Amino acid sequence: MGILLVNALMMADPYGLGAVIDPGATSLDRTVEGVVLTLAVGKFYLMFSFLFGYSFTLQLASAERVGASAVPRLLRRSLGLFVLGVAHAVLLYTGDILITYAVLGLILIAARNRTPGAALRAARILYGCFSAFLLLVGLGTVLMPDAEADAELAGGLTELVAAYRGDASSVVRANLGLLPGQLLAALLMSGFVMTAFLVGLHCGKRRLLADTGTRRAQMRRIFRLGAAVGLPGSLFMAMAVSGPLGPRWSIFGTMVGTVTAPALTASYICGMLLLMQTARGARIAAVFVPAGRMALTNYLSQSLIMALVFTGYGLALYDRLSPAVVVLGSLVLYAGQLAFSRWLTARYRYAPVEWLLRTVTLARLPHERRDQPTASR
Repeated sequence: MGILLVNALMMADPYGLGAVIDPGATSLDRTVEGVVLTLAVGKFYLMFSFLFGYSFTLQLASAERVGASAVPRLLRRSLGLFVLGVAHAVLLYTGDILITYAVLGLILIAARNRTPGAALRAARILYGCFSAFLLLVGLGTVLMPDAEADAELAGGLTELVAAYRGDASSVVRANLGLLPGQLLAALLMSGFVMTAFLVGLHCGKRRLLADTGTRRAQMRRIFRLGAAVGLPGSLFMAMAVSGPLGPRWSIFGTMVGTVTAPALTASYICGMLLLMQTARGARIAAVFVPAGRMALTNYLSQSLIMALVFTGYGLALYDRLSPAVVVLGSLVLYAGQLAFSRWLTARYRYAPVEWLLRTVTLARLPHERRDQPTASR
């Protein structure tokens, strides 16, 4: 849901959560974008990445249980993610994360036999190096004059709007034109994705999510400390990107928000785990479980639906809806996905894209339909 809110605002218009200042934005528009920037941008893709690293250890354990070699399976899985990611980026949304996962997943494969401690040490080094680099880059942009920064960020918006409102071929051409810049941004963020992968690998090897009940005090500390560090950084990013500080602060604010985002992500994770240990939290979690079991199908179908709404594939509403309407529509879409996920997972073991990726991973057809007693329940 968090990823959907961010991607929807990025796909809806060329201003992309303040990447370029929208001269016609109302106070409501800026407030909505500020809330999403503060609470969602840069946090949920890290959560997704952490879970990807954690699930990597489950993939290893699954191969070991059946006596299969893990490396061929994992290589096929990375290839499947890469193909899906290329198709996603070219046809639907250039902000794809699957290509990054496929490529960086190769590093996870190489690090599969490392100890939990070594994985955590590598994560700390990566985080420190990339944080220092991004902050230096951000500080450099503060020295640019506002007019120069604004002109550099605002170029080509008219052509982009026309392309996304055109026919299918113009949409694909626009995606291809944006792809190099998106790949560069993915490269800059790869250190944080890899950091989350390695933290997930560390936690998976230690099975830290298998029994969270014994770690409540530690999770409470992480929850409080993560919020204390992450929220101020996210608020500064929101003020710099969509607030009154001016265009030259936009990139620096984004870098500050990126560097502090892992702290807020850790706070979210621990807060959710603590909530799910309560009776009410368990009931809330049960609502989201089916959607979580088909996260890849939901992620790609979100892009498909938004492309049909915003681009020339369908309604061509690009740059025609306010951020408030986009966020409201995203929540309605996610509610529909929750209902559909519950219906589908009650009948089938795998959702369509999960089934396809598992077929590629195992190099054979997996069992598709659930056993009848489970389906009837």
